[in-house]
Amino acid sequence: MGLDTKAILDKAQAANKFSHGHVLVLSGGVGKTGAARLAARGALRIGAGLVTIGCPRNALSEIASQVTSIMCIPLDGAPGLVEFLTDPRINALCLGPGLGLGADTQALVLAALESKRKTVLDADALSRFERFPDVLFGAAHKDVVITPHAGEFQRLFPDLAEKLNENSDYSKLNATRDAAARAGCTVLFKGASTTISDASGATRLVEGAKVKHSAWLATAGSGDVLAGFIAGLLGRGLPGADAAELGAILHLKCANSFGPGLIAEDLPEELPKVISAMGL
Repeated sequence: MGLDTKAILDKAQAANKFSHGHVLVLSGGVGKTGAARLAARGALRIGAGLVTIGCPRNALSEIASQVTSIMCIPLDGAPGLVEFLTDPRINALCLGPGLGLGADTQALVLAALESKRKTVLDADALSRFERFPDVLFGAAHKDVVITPHAGEFQRLFPDLAEKLNENSDYSKLNATRDAAARAGCTVLFKGASTTISDASGATRLVEGAKVKHSAWLATAGSGDVLAGFIAGLLGRGLPGADAAELGAILHLKCANSFGPGLIAEDLPEELPKVISAMGL
């Protein structure tokens, strides 16, 4: 990794919370807020100065009863998002975890992309566009990071997934590079080996298969935390591909540090120990 991790993650003595970004995570409705809470916790632990969860009004009490240092606001639909984003201090967005597959999700994603904020799209924010991926790609921009697993990659890039599965000379890095060029944004293709490419074609590999406890990341909510890590790093000012790479590395290090028995909630709580071990 060519990133200066210590310089990126450290905080200056004279800084305040707004110096490190304000991340907005959007949540699904009642009973589906856990994924957004995991992402928000990841963003806060990785050093974002403020994190807010926006949710349907009927889910507000569910979220408020589960978070303390994370703020929560009622935010009903794309018009509510547009209104909230009149605050210029909100500089990074995370959409998808637990958001649902309805038309509201599509409207929220397109409103988020229209704002030109740094944005992570994961899970439902990707699957919602399975039937019309070109709509998503047409709205995406260079400050967007999409984080598909194999199934989501298949939904958005079926031809590339088919080529990857059938052609031994076509690698996951090749597929990720082609996907990023098509989407016009950074693509992080999750898996035992995570591959990353920005729209220019610069690729990176985070090799999880060689890490002892990486298999414990195969647990519900793990990807939601990764989305939060990346959103937090975007909020702190990193470009998309750098945020994706460092987020994936720290995600892997947290799993290896915690070891067997890992569940998604453990990942943000392991992060302080992992960062401290890196010299901060």
